[in-house]
Amino acid sequence: MQNEDFIIIAHRGESFDAPENTLASINLAWERNADAVEIDVQLTKDEKIVVIHDKTVLRTGRKHMRIAAKNYNELLKVDIGKYKGEKWKDERIPLLNDVIDSIPKNKLLFIEIKSDDKIIAPLKKLIDKKNVNPVQLKFIGFNLSTMKLLKQTLPRIESYWIVEKKYYKNKNKLEETIAECMSSGLDGLDVGASKYLNKNVIRTIKKGNLKIYTWTVDDPKRAVQLYLDGINGITTNRASWIKKKLQNSMNK
Repeated sequence: MQNEDFIIIAHRGESFDAPENTLASINLAWERNADAVEIDVQLTKDEKIVVIHDKTVLRTGRKHMRIAAKNYNELLKVDIGKYKGEKWKDERIPLLNDVIDSIPKNKLLFIEIKSDDKIIAPLKKLIDKKNVNPVQLKFIGFNLSTMKLLKQTLPRIESYWIVEKKYYKNKNKLEETIAECMSSGLDGLDVGASKYLNKNVIRTIKKGNLKIYTWTVDDPKRAVQLYLDGINGITTNRASWIKKKLQNSMNK
């Protein structure tokens, strides 16, 4: 069975080996020929769109600073690489602008929206001025209303609703989730990779003319099964390693 649309998405870059959501991690993913990179974005106090997962820099930067309460020049003082080891020290919180500039031809960037609706206007302004193929960008997010508004604002860019297992673990809930996704005008779902994610769930979602991605898959056997089940892509902390394992398994 060939799953030609299948892609492997580097979760926050090559985050197993490099500090997550940094240019070092993102560029390492590109160097290792990742199909796509997933990042998280938030809005600073001065309305800069920055790439970071948590609401504060405590976990990765060891500082008690809230992203939404600080200007970008203040956040730039924080070293978010050193927590991963001395070789990564002096990595800084990147701007989405710089990450978009890093995307190689024919590669994809999945942008997870971590802020509320206030990020949409600055996001549109940024993307409108960038010379980037909209096909290379994908928006993902947990907040359905934000994702709906984002799709309406930037309709040429695919947008996906991130859902956990409770949204698809039984038939009725799955059908309800699919209906909500479709009525919101979104392009598909990005689902948590629980034990409930199987061929039937994947086929049911795709029957609605929706795409389905999943997170986070670091087990090669699980990756192979999801590939065979027809999923559009998996998000993993070890993109290069998983890709090799998958290729080896397919060649047996």
